[in-house]
Amino acid sequence: MVNLTINGTKVSVKEGTTILDAAKSIGETIPTLCYLKEINEIGACRVCVVEVEGTERCVTACNNFVEEGMVVYTNSRKVRTTRKTNVKLILSQHDYKCGTCVRSGNCTLQSLANELNISEMPYDSILEKDNWDMTFPLIRNAQKCIKCMRCVQICDNIQEMHIWDVVNTGSRTTVNVRGNQNIRETACTLCGQCVVNCPVGALRERDDVGMVLDAVEDDEVITVVQVAPAVRTAWGESFGLSKEFATAKRLVGGLRKIGFDYIFDTTFAADMTIMEEGSEFLERLPEIKESGLPMFTSCCPGWVKFIKSQYPDMADRLSSAKSPQQMFGAITKSYYAQKLGVDPEKIFCVSIMPCLAKKDEYTWDGAKDVDAVLTTREVERLFKAFFIKTDELEEDEFDNPLGESTGAGVIFGATGGVMEAALRSAYYLVTKKNPEPDAFKAVRGLDGWKEAEFDLDGTDIKVAVASGLGNTRRLMNAIKKGEVHYDFVEIMSCPGGCINGGGQPFKDDASMVEERRNVLYGLDKHNNIRFSHENPSVIKCYEEYFEKPLSHKSHEILHVKHV
Repeated sequence: MVNLTINGTKVSVKEGTTILDAAKSIGETIPTLCYLKEINEIGACRVCVVEVEGTERCVTACNNFVEEGMVVYTNSRKVRTTRKTNVKLILSQHDYKCGTCVRSGNCTLQSLANELNISEMPYDSILEKDNWDMTFPLIRNAQKCIKCMRCVQICDNIQEMHIWDVVNTGSRTTVNVRGNQNIRETACTLCGQCVVNCPVGALRERDDVGMVLDAVEDDEVITVVQVAPAVRTAWGESFGLSKEFATAKRLVGGLRKIGFDYIFDTTFAADMTIMEEGSEFLERLPEIKESGLPMFTSCCPGWVKFIKSQYPDMADRLSSAKSPQQMFGAITKSYYAQKLGVDPEKIFCVSIMPCLAKKDEYTWDGAKDVDAVLTTREVERLFKAFFIKTDELEEDEFDNPLGESTGAGVIFGATGGVMEAALRSAYYLVTKKNPEPDAFKAVRGLDGWKEAEFDLDGTDIKVAVASGLGNTRRLMNAIKKGEVHYDFVEIMSCPGGCINGGGQPFKDDASMVEERRNVLYGLDKHNNIRFSHENPSVIKCYEEYFEKPLSHKSHEILHVKHV
């Protein structure tokens, strides 16, 4: 243990503790900007400076360690002056037109400037210029970049895609796409982890709210909106609503006020996905056992882009089932259009997703299953634009028949959820009886790479679940080298799954991911129906239109060939 004094309080902490963590242990706040625990501890912004007695210059607290007898001041006059100067210097290279920034009111740099009482700028602004493709789902505003390196470290060390890097030299040094490439030329999967970890508005999603409102306000267009499972866990965070209050039904109530014609739950399509994907797994199982290669889930477009660019020879191992988003759009413009008695061309299908990659996915096959995708953050901005008082929203029901869902469909939003839901129904399809709902809970949890083995009516099934592309790369390499053998593998590109998607509200720490996960499993536990094959709307959909999973019509509408 090391003994030191912080702001007059004696502290004893373990050797190797940073000054920042030592201060936190006694409730002292040291502001940070570039800091990400165990990921970006480089002191680039120099906002976390503190005064150490006997040291001439202030030192950064995030990457300097405690020493025996050290005396630290976290908010002395010297610290305040240095910190204020450092933030002003950062602002001099930052477009601080906060009124037109998507992060206004939720920006770490803006908060710091306010807290430090910065009311005037003594330095001239020197802003970077950049020509960015504004049609790409991920937008970078070079003039807002503060060179904190968060995006670089997340992409390099967690996702291992190496899209961002420090480029140029001298006064022109900045952060941009590695090698000054066009972003479309890279292997970017649009996981969006760089966006949710950017402390300012330098990275954001392409805003598609305008095109959605054009459709809503067109009397000739029928607007159908679907809400993904993970969205319900987070939509109320930016409004300060509790998890208990910010229910999916209140989100539906808010969407009704905006004027959507029909509001459905993507979990209906998740249940359909399980019926198709689970049936496909059982059909492919003999070949899987013979080849020693698994079938991969295909729900996550970030993962699908990853395997096609990094392991193209393995792309044929993907399930051919469309993702729940695309499957929902396809059902809307076939089965539901028929029920409504309308031309599918008149339906404008909007997805509300926790994800940036979904903005790219709906353009892939040219089928126009989905017409627009909004992130959870865009819905937040939409609610604010309509002056919706979220704390006064009444609960409203999803429309039927595509609004009915099960607990199995809900847990799709968490890593392991797709696998668990699929195994529940696969067990039934083989044995014609339900397992215990929680029989496959071994695949739950936020570990980056999990594996489990189950007995499926006498057949041993070995499965794996990975989230985060760094973990995915390690798993894929192990499969290719023959070090591991699995029958069924679920991958999600975002660490923790869709609950931590690139389109979710900005978070300060990883504890929010755990909270979101708990919401989904709580909804599953208390759902009256916990098996996809028992969803009455799914059963009816097959009876009235698709006949059965993997039928000719199912293959034609609900599946896609991966190349």
